[in-house]
Amino acid sequence: MREKVQKIIGHGINCFVNRQLIYNFPEELFADAGILAIEHADFDGIERLALVTGGEIASTFDNPESVKLGHCKLIEEIMIGEDKLIHFSGVEMGQACTIVLRGASFHVLDEAERSLHDALCVLSQTVNDSRVLLGGGWPEMVMAKAVDELARKTPGKKSHAIEAFSRALIAIPTTIADNAGLDSAELVAQLRAEHHKEDSNAGIDVITGAVGDMSVLGISEAFKVKQAVLLSATEAAEMILRVDEIITCAPRRREDRM
Repeated sequence: MREKVQKIIGHGINCFVNRQLIYNFPEELFADAGILAIEHADFDGIERLALVTGGEIASTFDNPESVKLGHCKLIEEIMIGEDKLIHFSGVEMGQACTIVLRGASFHVLDEAERSLHDALCVLSQTVNDSRVLLGGGWPEMVMAKAVDELARKTPGKKSHAIEAFSRALIAIPTTIADNAGLDSAELVAQLRAEHHKEDSNAGIDVITGAVGDMSVLGISEAFKVKQAVLLSATEAAEMILRVDEIITCAPRRREDRM
């Protein structure tokens, strides 16, 4: 045991992170050499730490001198609530962070985790495709206006289907207003009037509860997300319209067990 520890110390480290328990004797040897020893590190944490510090994970200590060391500027113990955490900052391979969520109940935490996950997914899509659109229902109102103009130029019953698609698009800003507890009928009517003007950037500002300029307010959303939503909704509607007939099964009678 002493020989293995001396090999590790001789590699020039000042912090040793281990997934398992570090016994008293090797811990004492590390302490005498001025080396910080961290035990019971979780597997995912070790993987992320190796990734951002540029180090390698060693499965055996027979030849520790061949293992690439990771580097960071500061290692400190911090308190978040009643929990103690080890914080690594100034990592070598770029920036990385751990997001800590806290809440009054598990329900609140689950909702916060889902919201954060959705936000990170939108961010990753925006990084891959930097195209963005104005938010607040602006894209739907612009598309609804164009679809309405097409419906007026289309003869026959097809115009009714086109008008229905326009109404479906307007349902998005209506839902935004409803979810914010606002008067959706009034706001959507104002939006429609604004978008009949040339080059309007009008959308719903849920903070003030009024129609505002989305470019001035800085409200935007990812193009890829909006595209995926429209494609999914359109494909679902097409699939339902292709259904020719619905066969309804008769309810099964319950046997009299009395």
